Amino acid sequence: MSGQIHSELKELSLEERILAGLDEDQRLVATTLSGPLCVLAGAGTGKTRAITHRIAYGVHSGVYQPQRLLAVTFTARAAAEMRSRLRDLGVGSVQARTFHAAALRQLQFFWPQAIGGELPQLLEHKAATIAEAARRLRLNTDRATVRDLAAEIEWAKVSMLTPETYLSHAQQRGNPAGFDLRTIARVFQSYEDVKTDRHFIDFEDVLLITVGILQEDARVAATVREQYRHFVVDEYQDVSPLQQRLLDLWLGGREEICVVGDASQTIYSFTGASSKHLLEFGRKYPTAELVKLVRDYRSTPQVVHLANHLLAARRPAGKGADAAWSEPLQLIAQRPAGSAPSFTECADDESEAASVAKGIRALIEAGVQPAEIAVLFRTNGQSEAYEQALSAAGVGYQLRGGERFFARKEVRDAILSLRAASRADADPESGGEPAPALPQQVRDVLASLGYTEQPPSGGGAVRERWESLAALVSLADELASSRGGEFRLVDFVAELQERSAAQHAPTVQGVTLASLHSAKGLEWDAVFLVGLSEGLMPISFADTAETIDEERRLLYVGITRAREHLALSWSLSRTPGGRAHRKPSRFLDGLRPGTSALARSRPGAAAANSRTASRKPPALCRVCGKALNSGAERKIGRCSDCPASYQEATFEALRAWRLEEARSAQLPAFMIFTDATLVAVAEIMPSSLEELAAVAGIGPSKIERYGEAVLAILSAQPQN
Repeated sequence: MSGQIHSELKELSLEERILAGLDEDQRLVATTLSGPLCVLAGAGTGKTRAITHRIAYGVHSGVYQPQRLLAVTFTARAAAEMRSRLRDLGVGSVQARTFHAAALRQLQFFWPQAIGGELPQLLEHKAATIAEAARRLRLNTDRATVRDLAAEIEWAKVSMLTPETYLSHAQQRGNPAGFDLRTIARVFQSYEDVKTDRHFIDFEDVLLITVGILQEDARVAATVREQYRHFVVDEYQDVSPLQQRLLDLWLGGREEICVVGDASQTIYSFTGASSKHLLEFGRKYPTAELVKLVRDYRSTPQVVHLANHLLAARRPAGKGADAAWSEPLQLIAQRPAGSAPSFTECADDESEAASVAKGIRALIEAGVQPAEIAVLFRTNGQSEAYEQALSAAGVGYQLRGGERFFARKEVRDAILSLRAASRADADPESGGEPAPALPQQVRDVLASLGYTEQPPSGGGAVRERWESLAALVSLADELASSRGGEFRLVDFVAELQERSAAQHAPTVQGVTLASLHSAKGLEWDAVFLVGLSEGLMPISFADTAETIDEERRLLYVGITRAREHLALSWSLSRTPGGRAHRKPSRFLDGLRPGTSALARSRPGAAAANSRTASRKPPALCRVCGKALNSGAERKIGRCSDCPASYQEATFEALRAWRLEEARSAQLPAFMIFTDATLVAVAEIMPSSLEELAAVAGIGPSKIERYGEAVLAILSAQPQN
């Protein structure tokens, strides 16, 4: 039967073969080649397949010139994956890049004529420069604070703010890195000064300067627009204002653009990403075609149902949040039925990790490959327990975000050996027998480095080394199959070099441990979603309706990573024997058996609260009695002009405790408590958990996690 299908495909034209295998909606995407096109593509619906086949169909049918089409996405790995697929479709000359890579390429070319002189050095890591900027202002910072300052400055720059305009646009940002906004603006300016002194530019500057040149130099803009006639933008829900501005300048008023995205997978709002560009595309381009991809080819009906139900369970949360929430796509599962997702409640974090390791061991024994299993958590600090549990169970793992694959010594040695072998393979004067097929060549070369067909017994460094080499062998098998007999060793080495530059690592046989954010764009046969308790999902610092919605979308992304097996778990206590204060995530209400999607409070309470919210009296200063205007004033409970009433020693004791807690949890200090909250605590001096809970900004999860420690600090302070 398969031979008959293959024969029938060979009789089709090249263009028809490109469209073969696409469903009705994917085919509509692939054949809509001109004018604005918006593709709303749910998780697992084959969006990358649709847009790469669209590009290939457009090139082979003569509508597109490959050198004049630019496909942009958001990660180097995604761009490398797109280039690989385009090569398989015979259109490898089409450029697929990240926004930053495309802009940097243009900047390097146009800098001499538009600016003159030498292009400044690209600053790949901000930490040292931001630390120096803070020192110039005599601010004390640690690694966590520097990381938070870098994130805030990046948000400001992709939002196209300057140190002068930051203050007026960041009023809802709270206290990033534990500093007030005026201090952040000063650090921002100091950072820009340090870069100027050192002749550096950062990645955001690459976009900003390119935008500036295109706006100011009509000749450069005309050259770029002549070069690129058509654009495809993947993951369009993640576009920032700065990236959108660059895209608009590339287009120059033309409408040859195809965008692809899913507002329900918007999980990077904290970096400046916004789904509004996707949602308002039809308003910007009234003639745009709209195609929805809703057939889910990735997950079983049970997984798809859970994902749909999670989004459908979202309730109205206020005018602003409701306006930002888009109607989710209703996915339709295409795979056969599978097992129902499991829900497991554990006594503590240690027992939860042990339970997950046991479940993973059972899957592996049932034939699931370790590389097809993932453990996903909300924060990187949660990984240690699972690393220990998997090690104790004798299960190999890889930590996503840990040591990069191409930085491993055995991988570097392997590439050097393969490159040396490829020179002899490419030498027509070498004589001798014809070279064996690529997979056998790779096996022969890597055998000298310790590769064997069977893995070594046990674990440790020897097993990890073997798994790295085995990943290269598997990649050779995969590429030889997809690229055909003409794909030689020299081509394989070139592929590895390109993948190394893009950090597009091959599959390593080990269970993946990853944060939910870093799992975006990936998928596995089996997924374990862990730590699903209040305070972790949603995270404790998600304290607005909009941020709670983003946490819901983040869990949705986690659920939709699973193809067949999905396990959700949470624990009631952090440590064995600890008090069982934790509660399952509110997002699980209505999903797990025996629960309802209704609010956990008394019936009608939510509606009553929404009806009376507008009649809530204004917060008043406890010193002068005037109405409090800002969020910081309401949190402290007094006007900023009224005198403080706390003891400096108490405040410093709280700050010192917060710093240690932040270091221990690997969290930014302000995520524990903001300075404003600490001031309020120091002034009110609560003596019980009930009084502490009355302080603005301290909710149930923070009472559970930090309440006793804060009261202990306060009780140790000398009384007035």
